Amino acid sequence: MLTQENISQPKQSKSYNLKAWSMGYESQPNEYDYWIDEVEGEIPHQLEGTLFRNGPGLFDINGIRIQHPFDGDGMISAIAFRGGKAHFINRFVRTEGYVAEQKAGKFLYRGVFGTQKPGGWLANIFDLKNKEIANTNVIYWGGKLLALWEASEPYCLNPKTLETIGKDYLDGILAPGEAFSAHPRFDPSCQWNNGNPCLVNFAIKPGISTTITIYEINQDGKLLHSQKVSVPGFAFVHDFAITPNYCIFFQNPVTLNPFPFLLGLKGAGECLKFYPHKPTKIIVIPRNQGMGKQKQSQEGVKILETTAGFIFHHGNAFEQGDEICVDSICYNSLSQVETKGDFREIDFDAMSPGQLWRFTLNLKDLTVKNQLLLERCCEFPYVNPHRVGHDYRYLFIGAAHNPTGNAPLQAILKLDINNSEEQIWSGAPHGFVSEPIFVPRPHATTEDDGWVLSLVYDSSHHRSDVVILDGRNLNEEPVARLHLKHHIPYGLHGSWTPQVF
Repeated sequence: MLTQENISQPKQSKSYNLKAWSMGYESQPNEYDYWIDEVEGEIPHQLEGTLFRNGPGLFDINGIRIQHPFDGDGMISAIAFRGGKAHFINRFVRTEGYVAEQKAGKFLYRGVFGTQKPGGWLANIFDLKNKEIANTNVIYWGGKLLALWEASEPYCLNPKTLETIGKDYLDGILAPGEAFSAHPRFDPSCQWNNGNPCLVNFAIKPGISTTITIYEINQDGKLLHSQKVSVPGFAFVHDFAITPNYCIFFQNPVTLNPFPFLLGLKGAGECLKFYPHKPTKIIVIPRNQGMGKQKQSQEGVKILETTAGFIFHHGNAFEQGDEICVDSICYNSLSQVETKGDFREIDFDAMSPGQLWRFTLNLKDLTVKNQLLLERCCEFPYVNPHRVGHDYRYLFIGAAHNPTGNAPLQAILKLDINNSEEQIWSGAPHGFVSEPIFVPRPHATTEDDGWVLSLVYDSSHHRSDVVILDGRNLNEEPVARLHLKHHIPYGLHGSWTPQVF
């Protein structure tokens, strides 16, 4: 496993109250539509566009709780900025499962992470139809607002009202039943799209061997090309990284025992097992292998191995001659998904924190060097969108308030990759942050000239705030803090578009 030397640290007082943190996992069944009129500070007039966020909004049906937060129905929130004002709207994604269960008033589907239909194993045995929840990410691309969940097709929404239009097959790019990952990457200057931006995404079909399908889509939503690559073994992949010439996937040392799931005893997520003594495989796939619109080829694919660890999210990757640097959040292990307890009563001290590591891949001798970049507990890394896939200097990331130990994310940290300097804004003890989104200032001349936006749950008022930070100096107080009239449960991912909806 990835380790660092044990250094004795002074005991720190906790920056959070567990009960206060757990309140952020209360359901938000209501849908709102209003102008945000309670603002501390001033919303920058140059900040124009829409911040979209996605995450589970319901954690129970008629008081019966789901067993894991990732099984919650997707709820989209949108904050539109124009002329120094902001407007809020939220709506649930009307998936087939959401509509049916709301009508029935009870669970009708199994959840991937362990939520079962009532009636025990007999009610769940051989039921392989998981509930589609569209709860992981939301993007605006090709004139469409798409709610993403990596186990199914996207759901298309009206970007102005957030009303659900229905499943979307991307104008024929996807066939019915084909999945589309919740972690697309946006190449700011794609070389086979005349230097214009393109969306790069993937789908995983796991098995004894795993098929990775990579899609590259232009700004009009048209397929530039796609390719399929098969790799040995089961692959549980949540995110990937890109450079101008490569897609990089980390194949965590995880296996799936499907029998407890088939027999109705466990959710699929509970059937995963992590092997700390096996290596993590790094799959490097040339992007230009897919230039024939649809192609299957192993040519040029390289597989490297490194010390085991578990990776959900990557910050960025870039090329340096024969090497690729990949900056990722790595855990010593994959925490076992348990559904017998209450996920709101997690013991943070018993778990190892996610930390930022750099993996330097040498494509000539197929070796990997590992370097710890940030010891502090952190997650949800984000870079200036113009630097995706390229050498960069600044990374923005959700972080714990204290510099050591595991804890909920309460701070937004800015790391200068060149000199390891840190700037930090913390919402502790009452605030708990979500993924930071960096929005470049119009006509910015430096990489950090822009704003960092994050939804922050304020447990002291049981409401959420939209916090706007100056990307040049996170040590300062927020530029503005917009108080919502209610709370938004802890979410997963989101995106920014300069379009104002």
